[in-house]
Amino acid sequence: MLVVARPEADIPLARRLFAEFLGTALLVAVVVGSGIAAAQLSPGDVGLQLLENSIATALGLGVLILMFGPVSGAHLNPVVSAVDWLFGRRGKTGLTGGELLAYSVFQIAGGICGALLANLMFDRQVLEIATKDRLTGGHVIAEVVATAALVALIFTLARTRRTTQTAAAVGAYIGAAYWFTSSTSFANPAVTIGRLFTDSFAGIAPGSVPAFVGAQVVGGLVGLIVVVTLYPERAR
Repeated sequence: MLVVARPEADIPLARRLFAEFLGTALLVAVVVGSGIAAAQLSPGDVGLQLLENSIATALGLGVLILMFGPVSGAHLNPVVSAVDWLFGRRGKTGLTGGELLAYSVFQIAGGICGALLANLMFDRQVLEIATKDRLTGGHVIAEVVATAALVALIFTLARTRRTTQTAAAVGAYIGAAYWFTSSTSFANPAVTIGRLFTDSFAGIAPGSVPAFVGAQVVGGLVGLIVVVTLYPERAR
């Protein structure tokens, strides 16, 4: 989820794609694995389970951004990659169309593998399909808000040349968004699709996935508009 001053553009695409795959896989493994652990450690206390899950996710995300940012930008999110592509059209500084497609495919594949890995680590059936229905109007609105704020944060830091603060800022934001959004802030199509493959605390039923992903795309566009409105003079 880190957008830097494009030093990764000189790194071969294969290495960047591997970083996006591995980073997204580990992100989903953190989300799902900590959710499974929380349900086991604190049965019957959903609030405590969410606290444990959110702390692990916030800390894990910050570490992953530091780890993979210098290689691929650590987008770990198709919406972030898409906004990077949109912002780079004029100055030719963002991802190309082909790179965007490749990033998204590898991020989604990584998200699925991360869920399977978490299932395996906790001795669950490796391939599961979630049954947890999350589709409500409030949840859809929450995903628009969560994704818009995430995109606005990332690209505000990029446009104001404060990308060294991205790991801490994004980790803190996601930790907070677990609590102030009714959806617990998926804010990422790759993570959403990955979480479809675990019937655990962190799972999301197939019927809820299209609405969540659609809301995240809308949120990405809203976040883009916010950044352009706030910082129009810093486009380059």
